[in-house]
Amino acid sequence: MNRSEAKFNNVAKKMNNALFKLIDEKPFQEISVSEICRVAGVNRSTFYAHYQNTTDLLQETHNNYMNELFVIFTDKFQNHNKPYDKVEEFVSEKFIVPYLEFIKKHKKIHKTYMNNISIFNTDKFLMQLLEKIWIPACKDKGITDYTIVNYMSRYYLSGMSAIVTEWINNNCEDDIMLICEIIILCVRPENN
Repeated sequence: MNRSEAKFNNVAKKMNNALFKLIDEKPFQEISVSEICRVAGVNRSTFYAHYQNTTDLLQETHNNYMNELFVIFTDKFQNHNKPYDKVEEFVSEKFIVPYLEFIKKHKKIHKTYMNNISIFNTDKFLMQLLEKIWIPACKDKGITDYTIVNYMSRYYLSGMSAIVTEWINNNCEDDIMLICEIIILCVRPENN
């Protein structure tokens, strides 16, 4: 990376961090370009050299957030040999607790994401989950129809998302271990 690319990325990171800070103070819809520039220490022309509007910046922030979140998925499962083991751990404390800790740490941005879901494209994230976890795990169980695998994975993710959204709406006041137990009970009731 050359010096100008590094400077460009540094300025983008400042604006990203400014958005995170402002989201802690007020709803996304009330945040202006001027406020982002003031908090980031950049001028409006710099903002517009990077983004078309605040939604554009929010999309980039969301992409960074999802990439950071995806690390939780990949780091927890990359050292396993059997896909089935991955799915079993996918619905366990080993995965769910760090995921919930991440969500709690970023609850404002996650809530903003949930309230503005129509402007985000989560297909990349879902495709990575399908390719790295669900498709191999389902093949191991003899399920090879992609349509079935796709619906199964979306069912799991939607249910987990509903629980997490309710938890965030309650300001993450319920204990992480309780939320983890609820998710496991809902997804794998045969183990309880």
